Amino acid sequence: MRPCRYIISGGGTGGHIYPAIAIAQEIRRRKPEAEILFVGAQDRMEMQKVPKAGFVIKGLWIAGFQRRLTLKNLWVPLKLMVSLLQSFYWIKWFKPHVVVGTGGFASGPLLRVAGMLGIPTLIQEQNSYAGMTNKLLSAKASKICVAYHGMEQFFPAEKLVLTGNPVRQDLISHEPDRGKASSDMGLTHNKDMTLLVLGGSLGARRINELVTTQLDFFETQNLKLIWQCGTHYYETYKAYSTPRVKVMAFIEHMAKAYAAADLIISRSGALSVSELALVGKPVLFIPSPNVAENHQVKNAQALVDQGAAIMIQEPQLDRDFKTHFMRLLEDAQMRASLSKAIKGMAREGATREIVDEIQKLTP
Repeated sequence: MRPCRYIISGGGTGGHIYPAIAIAQEIRRRKPEAEILFVGAQDRMEMQKVPKAGFVIKGLWIAGFQRRLTLKNLWVPLKLMVSLLQSFYWIKWFKPHVVVGTGGFASGPLLRVAGMLGIPTLIQEQNSYAGMTNKLLSAKASKICVAYHGMEQFFPAEKLVLTGNPVRQDLISHEPDRGKASSDMGLTHNKDMTLLVLGGSLGARRINELVTTQLDFFETQNLKLIWQCGTHYYETYKAYSTPRVKVMAFIEHMAKAYAAADLIISRSGALSVSELALVGKPVLFIPSPNVAENHQVKNAQALVDQGAAIMIQEPQLDRDFKTHFMRLLEDAQMRASLSKAIKGMAREGATREIVDEIQKLTP
C-alpha cells in the first residue's frame, strides 16, 4: 500500500512559499514515508526555493493579470487553460489524497481541478482580507485555515479554522546568539544597535528610497544596518554596502537576521507579521499600498490597535519617519512594551494545527 500523498501549491513570493514549505516539513516530520509534490508557477521563485528545501516541484505555465495595461495580459486566458490541463495531468499522475493551497498563481488552477475531481482540498489564507482566487475556491474547499478573526465575511463559516500562519521552523526551534548572528551577517559585534530593513523577497521600491535618504541619519545615530533590498533592486543598491551597512538581495537565514536586530522596519504582509510576532522585536511597519483591498494596512493595524507595533503609511513617510523612528531609538520602555505586546500575539503552534486539519482529510 502506497503511503499518503500530498500536493502542495504556493508561490510567487516568500509569503506564499515559506508557509507551504513549513507545512510540508511538518507533514514529513510526522510521516517520513509520506509522498509530497509541490506545484508552482514556471519561472517564479518557488522553482528554486522548494528544491533547496528538499522537495520536488513541478511548474505550471500560469501568470496573473497585471494591474497596468500591458500586452502580457493577452496571454493570461491561454496560460490559464494550459495550466488547468497541466494540473489535471499532475493530479492524475500523482493521485494525491489531499491538495493544499497557500496562495499564488498556481494554487488557483490546481485546487480548482482537485475540487472538480472530488479530492479533499485545504486552503491556507494568510491575510486579513481574502484574495479573489481563494474566495472562488472556497466553495469546493474542505477546510480553510485562517490567521484572523472575522473571515466569515469571505468564506463559509463552517469550513473555517483559526490557526494562524505557518512560519519557518528555524524561528521556533532555536534563537541564535546575538553576537554570533551579527558576525554571521557580516557585521562587527558591538554595543551599537542594529536595524533590520525588510521589503519582502522581491523588494519594496519606496522603502529602499527611504533608506537611501536616511543613511547619513542612521550613521549619526550609530546604527548598524542589515538591508534586504530585494532581488529586483540589488544591482541598484549593492554599492551602498559598507562595514556597517550590509546590503542583501535576499536573506537566506532569517533567524540570524532577526537575532542580530534590535529594531525592524518591514512591510506588513501576512507572513512577515506572523514571523515578527514570534521574534518579538520592536517593529515599524510600512504597508505596501499595491495590494488587494489595502490588506497590508489592515494586517498592521491589527497589531497597532494592541500596542504591538508602529505603522507609517507611504504617503506620510517623508513627514513622519524621523519623528517615529527617534521615539523608538530614545525610549527603551517603549521598545520593551512593543516587544512584549507583539510577542503576546504569536501563534507558535500554527503549522501543527494546520497539519492536524490536513490529517483529518486523509484516509
